[in-house]
Amino acid sequence: MEELLTQTGTLALIGAVLLILVILWAIPVRLWIEAISAGARVGIGYLIGMRLRKVNPPAVVRPLIWATKAGIGIKVGDLEAHYLAGGRVDRVVRALISADKANIDLSFQQAAAIDLAGRDVFEAVQVSVNPKVIATPRVAAMARDGIQLIAIARVTVRANINRLVGGAGEETILARVGEGIVSSIGSSDSHKAVLENPDSISKTVLSRGLDSGTAFEILSIDIADVDVGKNIGAELQTDQAEADKRVAQARAEERRAMAVALEQENRAKVQEMRARLVEAESEVPLAIAGAFKSGNLGIMDYMRYRNIQSDTSMRDAIAGNDDDQQAGGGRPQKG
Repeated sequence: MEELLTQTGTLALIGAVLLILVILWAIPVRLWIEAISAGARVGIGYLIGMRLRKVNPPAVVRPLIWATKAGIGIKVGDLEAHYLAGGRVDRVVRALISADKANIDLSFQQAAAIDLAGRDVFEAVQVSVNPKVIATPRVAAMARDGIQLIAIARVTVRANINRLVGGAGEETILARVGEGIVSSIGSSDSHKAVLENPDSISKTVLSRGLDSGTAFEILSIDIADVDVGKNIGAELQTDQAEADKRVAQARAEERRAMAVALEQENRAKVQEMRARLVEAESEVPLAIAGAFKSGNLGIMDYMRYRNIQSDTSMRDAIAGNDDDQQAGGGRPQKG
């Protein structure tokens, strides 16, 4: 019996300890005391409700204490709603405190909207107070004289609180500045003018209002470095000349092929004509023999034909010798 009573007392003690631990977990007494001592009005029942709503009480109450001590009036319900929406309560409260100290008009609803939009509202307030410098990558552009220039610019920006929601980020600023640098260098008549006066690029780019629609305000654009690159114009002219040369060679080859084909065609025609002449000459003896048989040609007529043929051959030979003498400067050739 005594052992049973001892076991029952031990179980009762363990149960009491567990009950106390559960009560201490459900009722963050220490956190409630911290809030009361800081002047933040948070009821013990509200803290228990946070536990039931699966809200981490320190994540809401401690930022409330910071805001209260900084003199910023925020309702604990608004902080809890922002926590349940997936926001970062501590970053929002820090941003509000920084904005209040810097005399920047920033409400809790605006800061919460910026935070839920995925931007770091605390960093945005810091950039609004202390502008930061972002450097562009190496931007290559070509002046009108064909010389390539490679420039690096440093852009000083300040966050625009009113355009953080829906405004473009740093990538857009860098892209627009790079485009402006390319356009400014491309409109220069000579690369020497750009090297002598690089601030003309920054003035031209800055006057275009590149920060419109972005979450930043461009304060200044400074050209940090300008290097001379390749002679793009000369390379393009060289490539064009090489291309023209190849086209001319192709056309010359085409004309040569056409000439060769025409020559071969003419040779074939000459050979065909010679073949026809030989064929016609081979028919002459047959015609003469036929004339003898038919009595249309006598022996005297045939001898007269031979004399005329010999006379013609002699005249051709004489004419050929005269041509050779004229070609040799009028001097007869010795045979």
